[in-house]
Amino acid sequence: MLNEKDTAPDFELPDDTGKPTKLSDFRGKRVVLYFFPKAMTSG
Repeated sequence: MLNEKDTAPDFELPDDTGKPTKLSDFRGKRVVLYFFPKAMTSG
């Protein structure tokens, strides 16, 4: 469980082109993560 102002753990996910991208690639920048359900799922 993270608390307010804790540093988020690093993780890696593919971007919209399939390129692996790590959260740490954006260190020092503001980041907005948007998770959305896959098409045709109950979400």
